[in-house]
Amino acid sequence: MAVSTLRQDGWPQTTIVGYANEGLTLYFLIFRSSQKLANIRNDRRVSFAIGGDASDLRHATAVYAAAHAVEITDAKERAHGWEVLVSRHPNLEDFNLPDRSRAAMIKAECKHMSVVDYRKGLGT
Repeated sequence: MAVSTLRQDGWPQTTIVGYANEGLTLYFLIFRSSQKLANIRNDRRVSFAIGGDASDLRHATAVYAAAHAVEITDAKERAHGWEVLVSRHPNLEDFNLPDRSRAAMIKAECKHMSVVDYRKGLGT
């Protein structure tokens, strides 16, 4: 998933992160030293783009969302976010939730969403 945050100078910054969702709530981990975390602390508004590269344009699908993101600090809620991530990414099963001093668990609640589904016709 591509996540865009706003830098302090107002310019957008987009990076790729692994994520998992529970309904319209998305979870992802970022290093505490990352620019993304600094950006989210400065302005909670983020945007996401989730999609793949369809071999045929008529099969392209994507989701675009705007959300408010916050760092999860509650230990139980962090553990829940990790469980959601592991359920979507089984390759994480052999790992433990990274220590809070190294990585921030982010929860983003979607506020606005658009879906592109060209299987229903181009431009829809």
